[in-house]
Amino acid sequence: MDLNAVVVLMDNLWVAIGAILVFFMLGGFILLEAGSTRMKNAGHIAGKTIFTAGIGTLVFWAVGYGFIYGEGNAFIGLSNFFYGDYSAADGGLTPAVDFSFQVMFALVSLTIAFGGFAERAKLSVYVIFAVVFSAIIYPIVAHWIWGGGWLAEHGKQDFAGSTVVHLTGAMAALAATMILKPRIGKYNKNGSSNQLAGHNQVYTALGVLILWVGWFGFNGASTFGVADGFLGFVLLNTQLAAGAGAIAAMFTVWAVKGKADVPTTLNGALAGLVAITASCGFVEPWAAVIIGLIGGIMVVFSMDLFDKLKIDDPIAALSVHGTVGVWGTLSNGLFAVPALSTDIEWGQAGLFYGGGFAQLGVQALGVVASGAFAFVVSFIVLKVLDKIIGLRVSEEEEIMGLDISEHGSYGYPEHMTLEETKVTTAATVEK
Repeated sequence: MDLNAVVVLMDNLWVAIGAILVFFMLGGFILLEAGSTRMKNAGHIAGKTIFTAGIGTLVFWAVGYGFIYGEGNAFIGLSNFFYGDYSAADGGLTPAVDFSFQVMFALVSLTIAFGGFAERAKLSVYVIFAVVFSAIIYPIVAHWIWGGGWLAEHGKQDFAGSTVVHLTGAMAALAATMILKPRIGKYNKNGSSNQLAGHNQVYTALGVLILWVGWFGFNGASTFGVADGFLGFVLLNTQLAAGAGAIAAMFTVWAVKGKADVPTTLNGALAGLVAITASCGFVEPWAAVIIGLIGGIMVVFSMDLFDKLKIDDPIAALSVHGTVGVWGTLSNGLFAVPALSTDIEWGQAGLFYGGGFAQLGVQALGVVASGAFAFVVSFIVLKVLDKIIGLRVSEEEEIMGLDISEHGSYGYPEHMTLEETKVTTAATVEK
């Protein structure tokens, strides 16, 4: 086997491993979302993540990939549907390895979107929206930026998806949250907010750790190769930004509220990861630290802002993936270095490296266009569904919990049965 063949083999192996790491991130989302919400909904949250991943995979295979990478126009691709290219590598990735990597990004974005549905949406809504999001919303945004669409023609920089994956999912989550309205008991009549605490901070922390590890595939394998070792640089930037985000969030919430709140600190780590996702292959390590620090600070104030606006976001998807996704995208326009942008003809250098405001303007255009598209289409689809079948479970079902009302069993059957026994016994004694 000659050296070129070895390089091709290693490139394909690395991206395949990256696909597995990104898919494993769904396990992180299960623990993060379940731990950040209440016990009576844990089984539902875990289960819907798995079956919507199945739906998303099949829809992406049928039409999503073609809408992104198929031959078409500046708005959408129009070929490669029902993807089945089994050809071998010809000096690069095999088509099947590339497809396997791309579908995982779509599933992550879909999972982020469902953060806005948490603890109150009907199971049927998850099914229908998974189809629409995987077929239309995500693929069109991805085509614009990664598939040679109109934003790509303008030089939009998004190395691994701060806009394509995170902002797109967050804007869909925002549309859902606005239509579904807050969970029962979240806000009082006088406008004050109640903390509906998640049931397991250890789950949440473990979920964040799994996501952090998965991000090495998310960002690192987006190099699509190993030959020049550039993946190491991307991994370095990713790690630095995540660490900076966690530290910044912890000290910020500690200074503002007097306690080093654990969930906020965990969201800070995720904020650092989201922030660096667009720029991990464009910026120097010192800039990665700054990007992560600002992301960690932003997430604290963004969470408070959404709460004051009475937008109930149980897992902080809007702040972590939306607000910080915007910052991560714009950061390229400030910190992108010529050698990693202009010299390889992927956009221009950032403002701080002599590129002026050109790339910052392109990044802002991408944020506005992609975010608006994802929000408007999601809002229309969900509003229609709300009129036809209703998005939200009944008040009784929500109080009961989606585990039992939607699935007929509890995620924690022993514990929940014990709680029911206590309630029944207390009622009997009272009588």
